[in-house]
Amino acid sequence: MDKIKAFLNYSFNFGADVHISVQTIIVVILVLILASYLLRFSMKLITRKLPQNDKEKFVAVFGYLRWLVFSIIFLVTLQSSGVNVTAIFAASAALLIGVGLALQTLFQDIISGVFILIDQSVHVGDIIELDGKVGRVVEIRLRTTRAVTIHNKVLVIPNHLYLTNSLYNWTENGNETRESVSVGVAYGTDVQLVKTLLLKAVSSNSKVLTTPEPTVFFTNFGESSLDFKVVFTLSNSFEATIIQSDIRFEIDALFRENKISIPFPQRDVHLYQQK
Repeated sequence: MDKIKAFLNYSFNFGADVHISVQTIIVVILVLILASYLLRFSMKLITRKLPQNDKEKFVAVFGYLRWLVFSIIFLVTLQSSGVNVTAIFAASAALLIGVGLALQTLFQDIISGVFILIDQSVHVGDIIELDGKVGRVVEIRLRTTRAVTIHNKVLVIPNHLYLTNSLYNWTENGNETRESVSVGVAYGTDVQLVKTLLLKAVSSNSKVLTTPEPTVFFTNFGESSLDFKVVFTLSNSFEATIIQSDIRFEIDALFRENKISIPFPQRDVHLYQQK
């Protein structure tokens, strides 16, 4: 019995003010094991009636909260067992500051991920544009969001960018989006014919929706051209770039058939000879 007491009271010295006994280590381990079972039971109790999608989000958030709870329990248990926790922090203050600075961006990503999961501003399957890059969201994690571009490249987006940049969610109001193609024609061209040809080029594309109907706008009297914009609706905005390219090919072909020219920038240069 005396040997057991001596073993339990044996202390590991980490400095003049920091002493941790074997008994304290055993208590900490037992408390953490008990806390783990209680947290697991609480998670099952809370998520048992949640939909599968919300359950997966809660489990992801809960995974990080669990480590925070473990850290608090660990420190409280050490303090209540007679360990001078303040001395431990004082001895490792410089290290903790360095770790804190290094993990600053990580914590920003995690907090942003929690916000995304809670307010549901972005969902899997949404088409988003961030910092000039467009992709379809395939996975949302607490630290990063993964999206696939139209070129089948994976964008790994740190979640803190959602807080510092403007995010465009192309499918927030549904999968249908309004797109456009702009073109300029030479002065003197029959503008009604241009309108007819633009509508024909758009209507010939099977991926353009008929409702709402495509519309042509006469946008400006430009420096070198009469400027038009044809607006149309797509059901799959992720393919907008490809469809716009196909429409431009068709516009060019129709303009050539009808002898409508697309002018290049022109300048009149006047030369004055000094006497």
